Amino acid sequence: MKNPLISVIIPTYNNSSTIEDAVDSIINQTYKNLEIIIVDDNSSDDTFNKAKELQKKDERIKVVKSPIDSYRFDKKLNRNVNAGYLARNTGFKYAQGEYITFQDGDDASLLNRIEVQYELLKKYNSTHVALDWMKFDKKYLNKEIDVSEYLKKLEIVSPEDIYKISQRSKGLISKISKKINSLIPFHFKRKKLINKLFFGSLENYPGTGNSPLFKKEVVEKVQFRKLKDRIWPSFMGRGADKDFNFQVAETFKNSHVFFIPLYLWRVENQNEKYINI
Repeated sequence: MKNPLISVIIPTYNNSSTIEDAVDSIINQTYKNLEIIIVDDNSSDDTFNKAKELQKKDERIKVVKSPIDSYRFDKKLNRNVNAGYLARNTGFKYAQGEYITFQDGDDASLLNRIEVQYELLKKYNSTHVALDWMKFDKKYLNKEIDVSEYLKKLEIVSPEDIYKISQRSKGLISKISKKINSLIPFHFKRKKLINKLFFGSLENYPGTGNSPLFKKEVVEKVQFRKLKDRIWPSFMGRGADKDFNFQVAETFKNSHVFFIPLYLWRVENQNEKYINI
């Protein structure tokens, strides 16, 4: 029996120097029944042209552009707060797979990431599965890792525990009224004395939030949200992935996290759990 189609949405913005690594790590996945949707988020470099060239390498690739977001940069916070949220929602409109996952345009995945994620989702009858990450290193490109030892002593965060975290990290105002939460400017929510009304425990989502695998039915009820509408933003702004994953966990109460490091994140420091790898 053929494995179901999985849609891989790759949001990308000014990732000209990294997009090829990101896409190749999906093209070469051990799980083959994929559609790959590259969503250019109105890059100002030649990311879109590079994506179109990559499209020629594999018939599974589709390249689209995200609508222009009029509010990306918050002057009061002095940072980009809405990066990627609209590109991901755009990808949902094109996704035909029974399942959906993401790959950021400046990161990569080990080649068995999606296969392992899918097998765990099936085994645990999960709606939504996140794994763990290691620091990006070119030595891992086009490689898979043996996950047998991780599976023998599998560290799991259960749906019940993830739901509890979602409720602890939810602000009082959003529990009372999502509408009121949306109407209050974000920079005001962060002010001393009152910020505890809008932020809960500030816990992060326990898994790698930018690359969950989930059933397509999720997007019928959950989408990525603008900063003003997020119930679980980061305290510094943004937090679109965190908000999406906690939103799914709260809505479906069937999210799992498995600590297997199959995502390669371009960050400065290694994940402390995998220092010796």
